[in-house]
Amino acid sequence: MNPTTPLKIVFMGTPDFAVPALEKLHSSIHQIQLVVTIPDKQQGRGRKLRSSAVKQTAQALGLPISQPENLKDSAFISEIKSLLPDLIVVVAFQILPVDVFTLPRFGSINLHASLLPRYRGAAPIHWALLNGDRESGVTTFFLKRRVDTGNIILQSKIPIKEDDNLQTLYNKLCNLGADLVLDTLNYIASGKVVEGEQDNSLSTPAPKVTSDMQLLNFEESAEKCHNRVRAFAPTPGAFTYRNGSRLKLLSTELSNLVGKPGTVISLAPDSFTVACGMGSLIINYVQPESKKAMQADSYLRGNPMQIGDHLG
Repeated sequence: MNPTTPLKIVFMGTPDFAVPALEKLHSSIHQIQLVVTIPDKQQGRGRKLRSSAVKQTAQALGLPISQPENLKDSAFISEIKSLLPDLIVVVAFQILPVDVFTLPRFGSINLHASLLPRYRGAAPIHWALLNGDRESGVTTFFLKRRVDTGNIILQSKIPIKEDDNLQTLYNKLCNLGADLVLDTLNYIASGKVVEGEQDNSLSTPAPKVTSDMQLLNFEESAEKCHNRVRAFAPTPGAFTYRNGSRLKLLSTELSNLVGKPGTVISLAPDSFTVACGMGSLIINYVQPESKKAMQADSYLRGNPMQIGDHLG
């Protein structure tokens, strides 16, 4: 899609998911007038101020930055208005007030890490893996009052592989999304954009995940347990308990072996197998409580197991 004229844009984002899109737009013909991100936050034991990934990238690229405490603040709204932007581009940011997202000539667009209307909400990648989906993708759409309900501009799909986890799928989608954002801007600039309404009857929620969702229940099928491991790997990690201590499972495979759920039913030099409600899980990579992640063979050398030991 070849744009007829460059667009003046305000880019809004926070985490590393938004960085490839920011870099892609910076190297395009479009003009980034301002990068908006969250204020610096105190983190770590030293409580040092830490900038968002988007701010760090914007500084490296020499782009102007705004970090409003309140998106409804009149000074911030006036700042955006004074730029006369053609478009606001939102990638992994906060919910924008109507007074902000309606300012630009062409409105505001958002990049969402799902194939809308599937997985509206804060954690679409987690939920795609939790549900064992075989396909994912990214969507650009125009912002409306209701979150993630705006008219679709473009979508791009990719398969979810058996060995994909939260990190690998996240990386694939943020790079896929960067390309889609640029395609979307070029499409809008061409003056030939066609919007598609979302079918609300097909919508599914993707609410923020909670820590209790990380707990494995071996009464569930091996497939469900495996998907839970994938959805939280490598961090924060799905977990179980062994001898009262938390044990994160970071990499698993499916097995047809059967036994009492939660019981160790097979030991190998580099793995161990735990029975589930249907089938079993081969455990390849773990993280004991207060220790670093390690391969299962390293864990077993320091924490010997026997057939019949119980997890959970």
